[in-house]
Amino acid sequence: MLKEEQISSSDIILIQKEIQTFDFQKGEVLVFDKPLDWTSFDVVQKVRNLICRKLKIKKIKVGHAGTLDPKATGVLILCTGKATGRIEQYQAEEKEYIATLKIGATTPTFDLESEEDQKYEISHITEQVLKDTLKKFTGTIQQVPPVFSAVQVDGKRAYNLARKGVSVELKAKELLISEIELLEFTGSEAKIRIVCSKGTYIRALARDIGKALESGAYLTGLRRTRVGSVRVEQALNVNEWMFSTTSKESPALENYYS
Repeated sequence: MLKEEQISSSDIILIQKEIQTFDFQKGEVLVFDKPLDWTSFDVVQKVRNLICRKLKIKKIKVGHAGTLDPKATGVLILCTGKATGRIEQYQAEEKEYIATLKIGATTPTFDLESEEDQKYEISHITEQVLKDTLKKFTGTIQQVPPVFSAVQVDGKRAYNLARKGVSVELKAKELLISEIELLEFTGSEAKIRIVCSKGTYIRALARDIGKALESGAYLTGLRRTRVGSVRVEQALNVNEWMFSTTSKESPALENYYS
């Protein structure tokens, strides 16, 4: 196995698939394709519990390098043991997403986590109008995070306050959208590719695109396809990985069995 300082983001997955043992306590970097409807913490908890059970230890550090909403899938980087010290490094990496937007309606959470609350006219929105609108979001932008988010407000999560009906006012943050490309458009639905900086809420981007179209929009699908140079095609399937490590024939943990 390569020494830690030699590992680049492009090497992570290839190394993990080839090594014969994991040293989770010294530190490993695992990249998973987060399943739909799992929270990022679900993945962390399941991986941590499995490691502790198989290594017969009470606790081990496991953390993720960038939250994905439950309705999103794709690249989720997990760090264990001493490698958790590298989480900020991975969080700072550029991200790529494929997002599906419904045009002409909104929801309170800007995604499928809540029901539609408003409908809007879409007859004026052509493919060219949408392309021209998307261009306005390229470069440095100001974005107000969704109130249903983990942003801290006076020490409390914004989503907890919002669920209680408390009015939450969040400050805009400066972000960089390096690329935004229209992949498909059917009139009421659009699929776009976005390359952006840390801290970008694609749900909020969908909201803002809807407003810029003088209509409404919300997210109906989201897949994180890249973090830095690590692509989703390289990621491990969580369930398959967990199944493989529950077998004594599994090379991943074979040295830890008595």
